[in-house]
Amino acid sequence: MERFVVLILPAAAAVMALWTGRLPFKLAVAASCGIILMACMVRRPRLSGLQLWWVVAALAMSMVGDYFLSSRKGHAHFFEAGIAAFFAAHLGFLRYALAHSRISIGALAVMLLAFVPYFLLGLAPAIESRTLWTAVLVYLLVSCVGLAAALGLNQPRPVKWLYLAGIALIVFSDTLISFGEFLRYRRLNFLILPTYYAAHLAITASILARPELRGIFSRTTNDPAPAR
Repeated sequence: MERFVVLILPAAAAVMALWTGRLPFKLAVAASCGIILMACMVRRPRLSGLQLWWVVAALAMSMVGDYFLSSRKGHAHFFEAGIAAFFAAHLGFLRYALAHSRISIGALAVMLLAFVPYFLLGLAPAIESRTLWTAVLVYLLVSCVGLAAALGLNQPRPVKWLYLAGIALIVFSDTLISFGEFLRYRRLNFLILPTYYAAHLAITASILARPELRGIFSRTTNDPAPAR
């Protein structure tokens, strides 16, 4: 369990972000999760096959998205830039998942049946810009694929369900953003940031729960000696 103690860092950053609303604390959540994963790769160089760099890249792009959305007041295209950054983050999470899973076609079909009509009937009429319309649609589609890939993750249950919870929380948080931005329904806005930060914690915890990372931060272990 000691490997999970490091999650205190991003958890503390999330609490401070929610308490103060300050951008540095918001960025620190994804940044500390990324640093934890980079520390894992430094301590266990043989983890390159786990494709952890894709998750680190996704967390970095999440920070870029956080910056644009938090600073968009007075900037005409920061919202679109934020969507593009979070789209890149989804691609990173998806690339990691595809290295260890197969897309669940049944789950993908169910999500498309739910989200495509939501977009066409709810969001599309409220979006005037054709560029933004296209960006939101593409973002929605990659979110569905990412969630289906998380559901198909071929890993032990704690790893799979933590990762699935993380991606599902991102999709949930994004859906609440769409309620507020396009449908002007903001009663659930208070859930957007807590679920978003919880998503990063769940994804990082999922990776720390992998069997390959057992004892990663113990005092007596680095990379195991190669077999003769």
